[in-house]
Amino acid sequence: MKLASSAGLEHSTHALKSHLPNHPTQLYLIRHGEVEERYHKVFGGSRIDMALSPLGVKHGEAIARWLTDTKIDAIYASPMLRVQQTLAPLSEQRDLKPTTIPSLRETDFGDWTGYRWDGVQEHFGVSAFDWLEIIETKGIPNGESAAELEHRVQPALLKILHDNPHKSVAIFCHGGIIRVILALMLGQPLKHMAHFNIEYGSITVVEVQPEKKHAFEIELMNFCPPI
Repeated sequence: MKLASSAGLEHSTHALKSHLPNHPTQLYLIRHGEVEERYHKVFGGSRIDMALSPLGVKHGEAIARWLTDTKIDAIYASPMLRVQQTLAPLSEQRDLKPTTIPSLRETDFGDWTGYRWDGVQEHFGVSAFDWLEIIETKGIPNGESAAELEHRVQPALLKILHDNPHKSVAIFCHGGIIRVILALMLGQPLKHMAHFNIEYGSITVVEVQPEKKHAFEIELMNFCPPI
């Protein structure tokens, strides 16, 4: 089953909207900080549990500072080390225990795992910059398809929204997973999310108002708090 069909995604969006509580919710989609240098421009995905670089640690601290005066009712997170390290300053600041959701882990890049971006072209004959389109079509060998990503992320997103009406929620995860969440909410093919840059340590804010025609509105996109 593929996610590439716009009709299929539109159906997913309607299904998502129909299961929402009729209350506005704010989602803060936060990408982990910069990873350790040896993994820069390397496909690590869900198979390499890398740590943050010193700069990545500062990204986590900057996120907590920027959100100091912002209401955050709950924190949800990927189990991966780079994410858990990024959320630690905010969790400690608020005395909020994060809820870890395994299905928010990063994409499984299969046989690409461990290769640098330029190495993917050399070994697999495709451009790594086209990875979103590739996983929607022929797929990465032994990696996750776009459909598989949708099927594991959507239930987690629905649960978070269902459990947090009228609340503001921080979701600490990965660039790939933020793109999946946006694709689900906007009813767009995942490959179109390549138009959105998701930097290390960035915050994207989506307001959810099910009673409106456009239930999901992006309030802030890829904002990186100053270090």
